Amino acid sequence: MHKKLQPKPLPPKTLTLKGISPRTIQEHYKLYQGYVNKANETREKLRALDVSKGNATYSDVRALKRGESYALDGVKLHELYFEQLTGAGGAPSGDLQKDILKTWGSYERFAAELKGAGLSARGWAILAYDTDQKELFIYITDDQHDGHVVQAIPLLPMDVFEHAYYIDYGTKRDDYIQTFLNNIDWSIINKRFARARRETSRFAIFGTR
Repeated sequence: MHKKLQPKPLPPKTLTLKGISPRTIQEHYKLYQGYVNKANETREKLRALDVSKGNATYSDVRALKRGESYALDGVKLHELYFEQLTGAGGAPSGDLQKDILKTWGSYERFAAELKGAGLSARGWAILAYDTDQKELFIYITDDQHDGHVVQAIPLLPMDVFEHAYYIDYGTKRDDYIQTFLNNIDWSIINKRFARARRETSRFAIFGTR
C-alpha cells in the first residue's frame, strides 16, 4: 500500500518575494494541496478497482492512472517550485556555473533559453540534469503528466500556467518570468545539481559506467 501523501508546509520566505504577491503564492499553494488530495484519492480508488478491466480506449483504470500521474507531477514540481523561491537572487556558482557555461557559453544565453522556453510552454519550463548524457538541458511540458524526459532530474522547474502569475501580471508572462528568475535561491539549485550528479555516479541505470 502506498504511503498517504501529506502536503509540505509553505516556506515562509515565499510570502516575502519581490514582485510575486503573498496572495498569488497562497492561492498557488491551495492548488498544490489539491494535487496532494487528488493523488491520494486516485490511489484509494485504484485499490478498490478491478484492474483487470483496463482498456486503452477508455476504462476506469486508464482514467485513474492518468489522474494519478497528473496529480503526482503536480505535487513534486510544486514542492521544488516553492522551495527554490526565497528571494535570495544571485547566480549559479561552482560546478553548476561551470556546466551552464559549458552548455550555453554564458549565463545570459542560458537565461534567454529558459525565458524562451517559459514563453513557449503551456505548463512548465524545466532546467534538468540528463543522468545518461550527464549534462544540463531545458525542456517544456504542456500538460503536467506529458513531456517529461526519462532519466532526467528536474533541478529548476518554472511554472508558467496562468495561475502562477495572472493575479500579479495579467497576460504579461515575460515580466513574471524575469521576476521569477530574480527570486530564485541559486544555492538551492546548486545543491540539487550536486545531489543529482552524486546519485548518478553511485547508481548507473544501465550497468556500470
